[in-house]
Amino acid sequence: MARGKQYQAASDKIDRTHSYDLEEAIVLAKEAAFAKFDESLDIAIKLGVNPKHADQMVRGSVSLPNGTGRDVRVLVFCKGEKAKEAQDAGADYVGDDELISKVQDGWTDFDKVVATPDMMGQVGKLGKVLGPRGLMPNPKVGTVSQDVAKVVKELKAGMIEFRVDKNGIIHTTVGKKSFENGALLENIKALLDTLVKMKPASAKGQYVRGIYLSASQGPSVKLDHSKVVNEL
Repeated sequence: MARGKQYQAASDKIDRTHSYDLEEAIVLAKEAAFAKFDESLDIAIKLGVNPKHADQMVRGSVSLPNGTGRDVRVLVFCKGEKAKEAQDAGADYVGDDELISKVQDGWTDFDKVVATPDMMGQVGKLGKVLGPRGLMPNPKVGTVSQDVAKVVKELKAGMIEFRVDKNGIIHTTVGKKSFENGALLENIKALLDTLVKMKPASAKGQYVRGIYLSASQGPSVKLDHSKVVNEL
C-alpha cells in the first residue's frame, strides 16, 4: 500500500524492530501524529482467544478516567420517570415509540444508545439500523439498564465499549493527541486492567499477545506487551 511523504517521515521516527514500554510508546505515537487536527490515539490489542467460541467472546465496557476527548451524543429509549432521569443526566435525545420510528426511518445522528429493559422488545426492531453501527444496546456492556442516569453520565464522561473482532483483536480509542501523557497512560492502564480481568477461563496460553498504539492517521508503535501487562 502506497504511503504519503508525511506518513513515511512519521514512520521513520519509529524503530520497527523494537518493542517499547508504555510511556515511550505514548510519546512516539504523539510525535508521529502529523494530521493538522487533534487526532485520536487508538490502541489495538491482540488477545489469545478464539471468538468463534461463545465462551471466548471478550466484550464489555470501561470508564476511562480521563475520558476520550469526544463530545458523545447519547440517545436513550425509555419512558415515564426514567425519561426525566435521562434528561437530567444530560442525554441528548430521550423518547420511546416516536423516537424508535425516527431511527427506523434511518436517522442516526447520535453516538451511543441506552435503553431500559422494558423497551428492548421494541428497540429490537432497530437491529438493521443499529446493529451494523455497533449501537444496539446490550446488557453485557451496560447500555441496557434501569439506572439510565448513571449510564448516561458514564458515557458522557468517557465510558467506551469494546468487542474482540473475528481475528481476536480489540480496537478502540484511548484519548486525543492533545491529552497529557499521564492522562493517556491512566486511560490505557484502565482499559488493559479491565481486559486482563475478563480473561475467559477457557482461553489457554498467553492471553495478551500484542499491543499497538497509534494516532488515528499515523503509524503504529509496537509495545512490549508482556512488560506492560506485568506492570499493571
